[in-house]
Amino acid sequence: MILDQIIQVLGQHWPLVFGTLVVAWLVRNRHHNGLNKYPGPFLASLTDWWRFFDVYRRRPERTHIELHKKYGPVVRLGPNTLSFADPDSLKTIYGLNKGFIKSDFYVVQQSVVKGHSLPSLFSTTDNDFHMQFRRCVNSAFAMSALVQYEPFVDNTTKLFLTQTEKLFSAANQKCDFTQWLQFYAFDVIGEITYSKRHGFIERNEDVDGIVAYLTKLFLYVAPIGQIPLLDRLFLKNPLYLKLSEWGVLDATFPVAKFARARMAERLPELTNGTDAKRPTLLPTAEKPPKVKSPDLLSKFLGAREARPEFMTDTLVQTMAVSMAFAGSETTAISLSSVFYFLLKNPRTLGRLRKELDDAGRQGKFSDYESGLVTWHESQGLRYLDACVKEAFRLHPAPGLPMERIVPEPGLEIAGRYVKGGTIVGCSAWVLHRDEKVFGPDDVEEFRPERWLPEYSGEEKVKMMNGHMLQFGMGSRTCIGKNISLLEIYKLVPSLLRRFEITFDDPNSEWEIVNAWFVKQKNFITRFKLRELVMPEGKE
Repeated sequence: MILDQIIQVLGQHWPLVFGTLVVAWLVRNRHHNGLNKYPGPFLASLTDWWRFFDVYRRRPERTHIELHKKYGPVVRLGPNTLSFADPDSLKTIYGLNKGFIKSDFYVVQQSVVKGHSLPSLFSTTDNDFHMQFRRCVNSAFAMSALVQYEPFVDNTTKLFLTQTEKLFSAANQKCDFTQWLQFYAFDVIGEITYSKRHGFIERNEDVDGIVAYLTKLFLYVAPIGQIPLLDRLFLKNPLYLKLSEWGVLDATFPVAKFARARMAERLPELTNGTDAKRPTLLPTAEKPPKVKSPDLLSKFLGAREARPEFMTDTLVQTMAVSMAFAGSETTAISLSSVFYFLLKNPRTLGRLRKELDDAGRQGKFSDYESGLVTWHESQGLRYLDACVKEAFRLHPAPGLPMERIVPEPGLEIAGRYVKGGTIVGCSAWVLHRDEKVFGPDDVEEFRPERWLPEYSGEEKVKMMNGHMLQFGMGSRTCIGKNISLLEIYKLVPSLLRRFEITFDDPNSEWEIVNAWFVKQKNFITRFKLRELVMPEGKE
């Protein structure tokens, strides 16, 4: 009887009951973990839908910069989320052995193969798994390994220079430079990883729609990652994944298909089932290729042989897939930034070109035919280094706070005690504009001189380097950082030696789309072949 009366009352007054529950939920969110003491947009303290829509508008980095200018070093971005802009917070949040783990924002970014989500080095939230995984492959990414990959980068870079001349310079055609640089980054990472390019540069087109797919994927990841539960309703819906696992649907990402095909070429036993210990999971290849020197896939397979109890075929494939995901997108963004800021600042471009020409006259380059610059040669170009770092500072590839979860029961972060379970993070776009570190008066300007010790002093440059977040920080620093640097420090001087590069429209401004990684659009250029500066006495 009492239950019937309760149901009757609820039925009669359900709007009031529903409204009361909603208000109670909002009040709970507002005061969650004591975060109501931190400033920020009022709606952000009530619901994560505030930041969902902010990110959905594709320029959240501007919001974060303005919020920190208005409210100070700590801003509340959600009922359980704080953004820190205090440089002192970096070592706590991203330091070694602090107990912080990545939030579920990164789970949304896990690729899907045959109905299974694949945690990668980048996207796993399990620190122990990450530590073991990284230990297996770390040596493949060490700075000392760069010399092994440079021939791969050289192959693709020479083709890129040749195609740039053929398609744009000789043909007097304008170039969508951002897209062209992404084609380059994809083909380089393909050759380094599999000894096989995807074919973007040869064909000057988006092979298998991979670039378009990644663009759509990150446009999904960025807002959905603000409310990760939504991912379980869409891309990682259990029913959708199960149908994919059964073969009814194909939810495999295009990049994953390419990686699986390359693995099949190396591992015929996986395609014909001759190895009883491992399941057949890959398509049959026509014939295995000959690998001329150790590429990343060879090293991943070597790790599989060394630690078969951990490094499974699935993890080998995960590494191969994640290389294309992270390796192409972030490198292309950084390359675009370097060239864009140089073209927007003719004085800076002139100084860099003088550095390259002087080095050429002094015989400091080994290649006077294609214009290719080696990694070792690039390390002697101090102003080039300053220009690259300044582009990293002003336009870092990641455009959202790098979220971490505070360990229980809580920790002090930059003098503020934060309860366990709270999501915290720093945005590179905010930190890289800190006037105490990079200023005081020109943090919005592209001024590479700030990175030269003779202008800023050794200690200042050291401090600035210690506060750069474009590759992350701590144990979760991007493992492919050195490969990305190898590409950037080789391509920028090689292109500038070989071509005069100008805007198609000098008055144009690029467009920015922040979909987790901050991509550029409307960066249209022209190329004009340039005479290589020869060593003195050999002209």
